[in-house]
Amino acid sequence: MIERKDLISDFASIGADELLDAAQDFKGKGYRLGQSCATKIPDGIEVLYSFERDNVIKNLKVTIDDKAPELRSVSAVYGYAFMYENEMHDLFGIKFKDLSLDYGGKFFKIAMETPWNPALVKGGDE
Repeated sequence: MIERKDLISDFASIGADELLDAAQDFKGKGYRLGQSCATKIPDGIEVLYSFERDNVIKNLKVTIDDKAPELRSVSAVYGYAFMYENEMHDLFGIKFKDLSLDYGGKFFKIAMETPWNPALVKGGDE
């Protein structure tokens, strides 16, 4: 693997209410949405959005409650974000407000609801 000397990566934690404005700001500056994902952490669920332009990656981290996970969708800004957000809905139970294309929990065929968020699994404990 070739090491990229020009690749810069930056992480910033923001509040859930800041996410849509930040996405609009990145879009206005010519950044593309590279990926979005979630992971279970002790304090809830951490959602990561990564934006890229000219080999510079800016990452936004948002921590949300795992018992009532909810975020505003960035799909109005980056249309293809609906795929990432539907995936996070199915696996973590995150409800996305204003999602442009909502599969209603049926994006994936999975054996159980929200398998990666024990706080929402019926009868499950952490």
